[in-house]
Amino acid sequence: MKTAYTSFIITAMFVGLVACSIRKSEPITGKVVDVSNPNIKNGETLYMNFCHKCHPMGEGGLGPAVNTMNVPKFVKRFQVRHGLGVMPYFKKDQITRQDLRDISGYMSALKKLKKT
Repeated sequence: MKTAYTSFIITAMFVGLVACSIRKSEPITGKVVDVSNPNIKNGETLYMNFCHKCHPMGEGGLGPAVNTMNVPKFVKRFQVRHGLGVMPYFKKDQITRQDLRDISGYMSALKKLKKT
């Protein structure tokens, strides 16, 4: 029992530290991406509704920076569906499969913008 409690405390501390990541770049200002593509526009809208409060513009906030993570998109989509630590999970009736693809597309557009 004591070992399980200790493991829980250590895990909670680790998740807390990871969630408080440091901003790795300057915030984006002005028009972010070309929203003439309806999927990118939808991704931007969904991101602002569901993700922005914890990952502002993909930067670290309450949650870690997601625009600097070098992980495959399917890992990020898995995270959205299942959550981990302080991140909530989102069911398919909240964010559809296509919506999740649109959010991924928006995040890719943000990443490309940061490189220029």
